[in-house]
Amino acid sequence: MKITATIITRDEERNIPRAIESLRCCDEILIVDSGSTDRTTELAEKLGARVVEAGWRGYSGQKNWAAEQAANDWILSLDADEALSEALEAEIWNLKKTGPRFDAYTMPRLARYLGRWILHSGWYPDRKIRLYDRRKARWVGDFVHESVMFEGRVGHLEANILHFTCESLAEHVKTMDRYTTLAAQELAARRVKVPLWRVMAAPVWTFLKTYFVERGFLDGFEGLVISYMAAFYTLLKYAKARNMSG
Repeated sequence: MKITATIITRDEERNIPRAIESLRCCDEILIVDSGSTDRTTELAEKLGARVVEAGWRGYSGQKNWAAEQAANDWILSLDADEALSEALEAEIWNLKKTGPRFDAYTMPRLARYLGRWILHSGWYPDRKIRLYDRRKARWVGDFVHESVMFEGRVGHLEANILHFTCESLAEHVKTMDRYTTLAAQELAARRVKVPLWRVMAAPVWTFLKTYFVERGFLDGFEGLVISYMAAFYTLLKYAKARNMSG
């Protein structure tokens, strides 16, 4: 079982060394870069990764294209702001020794937000398929929140992917503006009608669900911020969708 790790990048010099250094269990590390103006590609090459330049195809398109360029059929897809925990790396080493029994594998993702590991707020365990046989799986989703669609059987790894999210509220707001635009474009493309009552009610429900139902209060101050920002995300998404649809 040989694995190619794929990472799509653009201006990720802050994150890329950490991601690459966590991938010792992989036989190849492939970086697909779409026009970085910082030291992303330079750092990646110094750390032994193969770097390919490619125009932007959207999140799913870029990840599928990266998988097509890989030297191996087994793909470990990582985002630049993620890294394998030491326990997950050991689990993958063991999987390589014993051989795969499934066609794709999920793993839990543990996020760090404003300096704190988030264990509630709907953020954990947040299982994702990231290790898969490219002959039986591919990424889907035209705009945002892409995911792997697969044929066959799925297995589950137990150790965490580490997700290093926003270090500041300003960074979170900037990221949220970009993603809510993509989410609104998806709604508009599907011709989903957004009534005014949804713009008003959905953010309130999102806050209550995140803070109380998903126990965001157990994540302290950061959980409160996550809950408010989730509500704001919902408001922006629906408001932008209404604006796009006229």
